[in-house]
Amino acid sequence: MNIAIVAVDKLREPYARTGCALYLERLGRYYGVTVIETRKEAGAGAVLLEGRGILERIDDDDIVWALDRTGVALSSTDLARRIGDVERSGKRRLVIAIGGPEGLDESVVARADLRWSLSPLTFLHEMARLIAFEQLYRAAKIGRGEPYHR
Repeated sequence: MNIAIVAVDKLREPYARTGCALYLERLGRYYGVTVIETRKEAGAGAVLLEGRGILERIDDDDIVWALDRTGVALSSTDLARRIGDVERSGKRRLVIAIGGPEGLDESVVARADLRWSLSPLTFLHEMARLIAFEQLYRAAKIGRGEPYHR
């Protein structure tokens, strides 16, 4: 299975770039992983345009999870089980959609097969990407019965 992270904007903070690179390298041992960064828009209609940029990068047969703080909160074990379900579904690609500072457009949320909440807290979108990468890596380890620190 392949995982595509489709995220609005580039990572600008050094800590986020370093942390994401670390977990992407680790996650790459389990899945083919690509990161697709879309343009951050400004002004009226920015979130709508960002949503279009995300949707343009999603194929019809992709399984899509949208990061959304009002979505379903999953334990790490639940996340591992859900990823296992995706693997067994026969679908080739899981897409994780991560919005910009203003969140995701409703069109992306509507396309999502799962609205995944990392927490009811609001995070910087760079921090949300880092947390998502770490949790995906943790889920890969759990799903394969490998040890991971608690």
